Amino acid sequence: MKKREGYISWDEYFMGIALLSGHRSKDPNTQVGACIVNDKNRIVGTGYNGLPIGCHDDEFPWAKTGEFLETKYPFVCHAELNAILNNIGMDLRNCKIYTALFPCNECTKAIIQSGITEVVYLSDKYEGTDPAKASRMMLDKAGVTYRKVKVNISSLTLSFNEADV
Repeated sequence: MKKREGYISWDEYFMGIALLSGHRSKDPNTQVGACIVNDKNRIVGTGYNGLPIGCHDDEFPWAKTGEFLETKYPFVCHAELNAILNNIGMDLRNCKIYTALFPCNECTKAIIQSGITEVVYLSDKYEGTDPAKASRMMLDKAGVTYRKVKVNISSLTLSFNEADV
């Protein structure tokens, strides 16, 4: 008997973990997840965009527009920063981070400072904006590589039906 064919690649697996993590987000507009992997293909951190610990989701705004303090922007921690802060206590040097969105300039600073050496992203919908340009400038100068994930599948379905296991 031969091994099973059609299994997912490492990139598909880790991006899938990042996307699954994003489903924990309470943000009504954007659900972003991130997954940090060491050089042995072991997950060492995950995160999603959400409020800091101790800040109740129902007590802060989730709006995209309005007065600054009436929007989500001053309060939400991005997925990449949460993945770095939620890591399992390991040194993140030489790790790679998988993220649903190309990282903003603030998360890029944390990525560089943590020692992560590669960013793998799915979407670059803010390409051309000043924060995305700043991110690329910093990543380039710091020698951190980045690439859009290459996948051979367009979707993956998870089943919680125990008969499917």
